[in-house]
Amino acid sequence: MPLTRTPNIPDPDGFYKELMDSQREMDEAQAAAMNARLVLLLANHIGDRSILAEAIQIAVGRSWGASGALPGRGTGPI
Repeated sequence: MPLTRTPNIPDPDGFYKELMDSQREMDEAQAAAMNARLVLLLANHIGDRSILAEAIQIAVGRSWGASGALPGRGTGPI
């Protein structure tokens, strides 16, 4: 099963607010450490190495698939 790239979070704005609020009192280093812990928790939950590898490639801008769009650069679901 490929990585889900279409919006899949109920109330995405609410999730984003919760994420931002969770770091409001943190300095940059604390927020980066919290983000790293969150990534590892979610990666463990996903558990599928091929999905995780695909997500890494997309996150660093090495892959996006047939559309050729990269996150933040043109059109694409994420």
